[in-house]
Amino acid sequence: MAFAAQIKIPATYMRGGTSKGVFFSLLDLPDVAQVPGAARDALLLRVIGSPDPYEKQIDGMGAATSSTSKTVIVSKSLHADHDVDYLFGQVSIDKPFVDWSGNCGNLSAAVGSFAISSGLVDPSRIPRNGTAVVRIWQANISKTIIAHVPITDGAVQETGDFELDGVTFPAAEVQLEFLNPAAEEEGAGGSMFPTGNLVDDLEVPGVGTLKVTMINAGIPTIFVNAHDIGYTGTELQNDINADAKALALFETIRAHGALRMGLIDNLDDAAKRQHTPKVAFVAKPADYLSSSGKPVSANSIDLLVRALSMGKLHHAMMGTAAVAIGTAAAIPGTLVNLAAGGELRSAVRFGHPSGTLRVGAQAQQVDGEWTVTKAIMSRSARVLMEGWVRVPPI
Repeated sequence: MAFAAQIKIPATYMRGGTSKGVFFSLLDLPDVAQVPGAARDALLLRVIGSPDPYEKQIDGMGAATSSTSKTVIVSKSLHADHDVDYLFGQVSIDKPFVDWSGNCGNLSAAVGSFAISSGLVDPSRIPRNGTAVVRIWQANISKTIIAHVPITDGAVQETGDFELDGVTFPAAEVQLEFLNPAAEEEGAGGSMFPTGNLVDDLEVPGVGTLKVTMINAGIPTIFVNAHDIGYTGTELQNDINADAKALALFETIRAHGALRMGLIDNLDDAAKRQHTPKVAFVAKPADYLSSSGKPVSANSIDLLVRALSMGKLHHAMMGTAAVAIGTAAAIPGTLVNLAAGGELRSAVRFGHPSGTLRVGAQAQQVDGEWTVTKAIMSRSARVLMEGWVRVPPI
């Protein structure tokens, strides 16, 4: 029996921050995948190697973690005052779906570099040497991201001495600005705090009533105090991911929080929306050893944060969750702010499993409503491989 040959599609495999994924220019995709729908999802699932009941993604480009099961589609922007449109797809590892409900803050760091190298940015906007300012429209959440990409001799500079905990080798620094990152389309008419409260009582079956901060900034996130669920905030991946009961607990918190935030209509819908919301637990600073064995001292950080992504504890911190952390830390009275000492602040350095990260946010209260105009953090990005991906016909 004859079988159709594989198709090949131009693609770039990139690391952005502490994530990596497969990047495509929209017009390089097959015609049926240039528009949203089942064909596009099927293609990206096959590229990554999902669904995989073995949870290894051996037959694809994924690496069987939430940080590496990712796809990006970039095109020249259809929006005024923007260079490119950026769409992010979080590919489920063991289930046949792609979650388009949120952004990836880490891969956002690679979008500007990819856009420049792919000829999607007007050459007049790229200096011979210096920094190119790439205006990105984040299509999943309808937000603007500004990437400051270093340029040397007219090309993206990827090498450098900027070190990012969770990434083994140094690279060039890429500063990101997330403008007005509070969600407008999610829950409760788009309020940054969808319930109207900085802290809520959340009833969680099997646990009881938990104090939580639920915020839409960067990505919808549910924050809970570590000690309220039996943790210290110094946990590493294996402490959580090897404990089936712990993972079930966090998924229960996530589902009930999503319902309370207005992100889903019933609890069953949470299983179909794995990418959002995130769940994170916070604690006051403490000494601990990071996953690499590097000591993190309590006096070097403002608070501890651990966050889950796609049902597992993240090895470092999702970039969008970092935006949520920075925003919540800037608003007095949230659990994040209280864990950081309860002071007014415009930046915070937090400890995560791989080390530390600093994120800044500009928050203000207008007519009783909190708003955030900008969140800023630095990441790095580089091309790992470029050429074509090959997949059976879709």
